[in-house]
Amino acid sequence: YQRRVHGDLSDRLYFEELSLERVLDICEYENPKGVFISVGGQIPNNLAMPLFNRGVAIMGTSPNDIDRAEDRFKFSQLLDTLHVDQPAWRELTSTEEAETFAAKVGFPVLVRPSYVLSGAAMNVANSDADLHNYLCQAAEVSREHPVVISKFIIGAKEIEFDAVASKGEVLNYAISEHIENAGVHSGDATLVLPAQKLYVETMKRIKKAGRLIARELHITGPFNIQFMAKGNDILVIECNLRASRTFPFISKTLNMDFIQLATKSMIGMPVKALSVNPYDLEYVAVKAPMFSFTRLAGADPVLGVEMASTGEVACFGEDVHEAFLKALLATGFVIPKKNVYLSLGPLLQKLELLDSVKTLVRLGFTLFASPNTVGFLEERGIQVTVVQPPSAPSPNLLDMLRGKQLELVVIITNAEDNSETLAEGYPARRSAVDFGIPLLTNSKLFKLLAQSLERRQHFHIRSWSEYLQMTHFFR
Repeated sequence: YQRRVHGDLSDRLYFEELSLERVLDICEYENPKGVFISVGGQIPNNLAMPLFNRGVAIMGTSPNDIDRAEDRFKFSQLLDTLHVDQPAWRELTSTEEAETFAAKVGFPVLVRPSYVLSGAAMNVANSDADLHNYLCQAAEVSREHPVVISKFIIGAKEIEFDAVASKGEVLNYAISEHIENAGVHSGDATLVLPAQKLYVETMKRIKKAGRLIARELHITGPFNIQFMAKGNDILVIECNLRASRTFPFISKTLNMDFIQLATKSMIGMPVKALSVNPYDLEYVAVKAPMFSFTRLAGADPVLGVEMASTGEVACFGEDVHEAFLKALLATGFVIPKKNVYLSLGPLLQKLELLDSVKTLVRLGFTLFASPNTVGFLEERGIQVTVVQPPSAPSPNLLDMLRGKQLELVVIITNAEDNSETLAEGYPARRSAVDFGIPLLTNSKLFKLLAQSLERRQHFHIRSWSEYLQMTHFFR
């Protein structure tokens, strides 16, 4: 254990597993007035009801209300009661009912277990075969709690609402947006604060829904709600009654200690509502994930609804383009200077990314591409060299990767891609990782990278305090 050396450090620090048995042992020894479970991620949050049922006092939000948020079925019912929109959903009772629901709303659908860590066994099903396979996985990891299936909205933007409440009233909040569309786990997503591409009406609706949910769940302490938006329509994905991994990011960006405010509210100290208008900030912050695919032999380096990242970085900039490039560099990403390989997916995806490809041409990049992408680009007057896939005879993409002839590989995937499509592109994605070539698989990230390379040839390096000084109310 660690003895107290300063007023804000613990008396003792235990290095033990976060299990019910071990926590109960510590409670028996320490005899605490209460236990905080909302600042350690999903695992301690899952202990809320087991600890409560054994007489341990839980600080902050009631365990019964935590259960109403974590249990997918109860939470979906709660949203219906509040008339807060969510994707069409159904509790799983049998494979046949799940298939009937999928046929009614149409594929893709999202399989969502309750009380799971990092989106474990959460999957987007694009066919009956996918659905059956994913339901079996979900039932295995969530045996004691219901599995819900819901309609997956293609092309929706994902938005995070992080907040602190006291007795159901929101004290402070931050709204950040994902660069990637919905379908990428929030832990793997690239976040921007302040949000750059949200309508004012969308922001209003998010705040209103967040306050309704906070009141209904009598939240005291930190919480996070994930939304998806299409146009001005917002839909709730889920609510976590704990501090998310975004809490340190928003605290640093807004220069407000969210976790201190949450702690005071949970122990009953006097608190007052605080807020900063993020649009008064003279800078933008971007949080980017870090991955360890190079250490995971054979793992497919593709983003989905189950978390894969093992860390994250955050950087500030004068605009989103500067902050984004800094964040990429901080993850170890090497900015390309000449040779880029493109495999842009189906026709609609190619059309969406055409302007980004033209940007690379203006910047002087030499383009290489898969046979399907080459035909599309050449029809539009773009000079590009065809590269055969790894399964083709040499010379092929594998030879170019092995010879370090490429500086960036762009192979676009989508959450709604079926297993066959993903399997087809796996050798190329995996080879890029194995040979240490930067890889992008998300269309929104590629678009922002192209824009950033064009608009930000140089950028400034400043300290955190220097960025704060740029905003008048922090001076």
